[in-house]
Amino acid sequence: MNWNHRTLLVVIVFSIAMATLESAVVVYLRALYYPNGFTVALRMIDQRILLVEIAREAATLFMLVGVAWLAGNNFKDRFAYFLLSFAVWDIFYYLWLKAFIDWPSSLLEWDILFLIPFTWLGPVLAPVICSITMILLSVVILRSNKKLSIGLWSLLIGGSTVILYTFLKDYGSIIITNGFFRDYSLIMQNKDFLAIASAYIPQSFSWYFFAIGETLILAGVAKMLGGNY
Repeated sequence: MNWNHRTLLVVIVFSIAMATLESAVVVYLRALYYPNGFTVALRMIDQRILLVEIAREAATLFMLVGVAWLAGNNFKDRFAYFLLSFAVWDIFYYLWLKAFIDWPSSLLEWDILFLIPFTWLGPVLAPVICSITMILLSVVILRSNKKLSIGLWSLLIGGSTVILYTFLKDYGSIIITNGFFRDYSLIMQNKDFLAIASAYIPQSFSWYFFAIGETLILAGVAKMLGGNY
């Protein structure tokens, strides 16, 4: 077993505090850009503000990597602590939003999940399921003394890629179909893109592909629990 209860507690407390900060920033952004109520239809944002927001999201990832690096003693354990901190942060992000502004009204409400490399969309339930899976995976990895095999990595990376597709496919399709990728760095100044994005509300989520991705990752978890990796 490669965990220390004090280290676990520090990582969890850090992630909860970070979620508080993250949700507070989102409360401010929604008050500024969605005064009449939040929807996933994009609002026109000044290019400078957009770059600041992207920098904030990137900094969030660096902070999670940093705490995981300090908590673990090797790559495997650091990976596990990263999964744990990311998952706790994400779950408490939504819990704080519920406490601060009573949102979301349900786990099936759509959200803008991330902006790098372009907008991720999905029902709140999807990232919550991912976070629960990440917590389970992190615990299993920390309890194991074995290295992660290539076969196991294939399951984890394959599952994650399929899930990532479900989050990126909506705006990926908009950008590719309309040729916006040619001037992607100035996309928020493109009137045609803004016209589409400001009215775009997804009608369905690819739960089938999401389930495939989750199944691959859970197969990896089962493989670790069985000791056959």
